[in-house]
Amino acid sequence: MPLHPQSADALEKAAAMGFPPVTDVTPEEARDNARIGRSAIEAEVEPVGSVEDSSFPGPKSEIPIRIYRPDDDEGHPLVMLFHGGGWVIGDLDAEDTTARGTCSRVNAVVVSVDYRLAPETRFPGAVEDCYEATKWAVENSDSLGIDGSRVATTGTSAGGNLSGAVSMMARDLNGPAISHQVLFCPVIDFDFNRQSYIECAEGYGLTREAMIWYWNQYTGTGEDRSNPYAALIKASDLSGLPDATIIAAQYDPLVDEAVAYGDALKAAGVDTLSVVYDGMTHGFNNRTGVIDAAKEAMDQSAERILSSFAKV
Repeated sequence: MPLHPQSADALEKAAAMGFPPVTDVTPEEARDNARIGRSAIEAEVEPVGSVEDSSFPGPKSEIPIRIYRPDDDEGHPLVMLFHGGGWVIGDLDAEDTTARGTCSRVNAVVVSVDYRLAPETRFPGAVEDCYEATKWAVENSDSLGIDGSRVATTGTSAGGNLSGAVSMMARDLNGPAISHQVLFCPVIDFDFNRQSYIECAEGYGLTREAMIWYWNQYTGTGEDRSNPYAALIKASDLSGLPDATIIAAQYDPLVDEAVAYGDALKAAGVDTLSVVYDGMTHGFNNRTGVIDAAKEAMDQSAERILSSFAKV
């Protein structure tokens, strides 16, 4: 399918902002540009019961979090959300739309984590922060008013990577029992020669060169890069992981690795739905205000999370 007109329009508007590639600026400048660009994009703000900024004691320091509640009732399930941005860019505002949409669709408390960013904090800092945040939320389920037996993780791009990594870490370390993991347009591997990396190297938002840069900021080029908590597909054993939903985009350099990871999870016996949205580009799911397929993807992921919660 050709590029969807709504995707093409979003790309055109992004290009019109005139920001230089992340490879040509410092991480700080890239973050500033992302904030400015985000403020110029039409966003659909779904109402939720309440939004509260807080923090928890992370591995090295207090880590900011944002808590979205559907209402004042207690006993809601928990969804941990990890923002995207190549592990380098992003903050609690980055995926406010997705957090609100998940909160309302799943009728869950959503905890968004402002994990430490690279290159100031390299791997495994981000995944450790996100895992510890998940542990903290479950351990404090009574004070948070949540049902700690129904837990899911979700994220886009690098956040999808962290969603999968936290699920894997929880299995390996006998941590919180996670029912479901959602990975939107996830970073899975560092094989920049996959076919989608070649075909979608540039012109569709996220570029091949940007992904090489992001990986270099996060892991460097050493052995950390092959750690399965960074490159999920390198895990020798994928059995026993939570149910998974992987939502990918046709015109995304990462689509091939997302599909490959979905196939690997299925082969390991994990209940997995892997879908490629035709005509879409990287991170389309965050644009519910301008892309119809984003709403479909959000609905689909919510249905899958609820299905897994029903098994608990």
